[in-house]
Amino acid sequence: MPPELMWLGWSIVLGLVYVLAAAALGTWQRGLKWNVGNRDGDPKPLAGMAARAARANRNFLETFAFFAAATLAVLLAHKSNTWSVMGAQIYFWARVIYLPVYIVGIPYLRTLVWAASFWGILQLLEALL
Repeated sequence: MPPELMWLGWSIVLGLVYVLAAAALGTWQRGLKWNVGNRDGDPKPLAGMAARAARANRNFLETFAFFAAATLAVLLAHKSNTWSVMGAQIYFWARVIYLPVYIVGIPYLRTLVWAASFWGILQLLEALL
């Protein structure tokens, strides 16, 4: 299996961790009754860690589409190289770090980690183009 494909697979698993973290913290704040109910009406706004987890989840989804597309394009075009593998690794590990940093609320570090994940995507694009 190409290394980029392995990192794509692990990034999918990581995406599920993001979803579960946001759901767990949202349920913790809004209550189990809300989570298992019909969710009619406007929910109570999330705050603190639950709100940050929801935003981190949305941010993951925003970047993951680009990462997945770039990874698959590199593999389909047979353009895999050291930089594309490193880009996929950097994207994954930066996104691993991003979730707890965002949930805890460390603003400048969060931005640096996001930039590292973005750089990983750029490395995949560099290999492709």
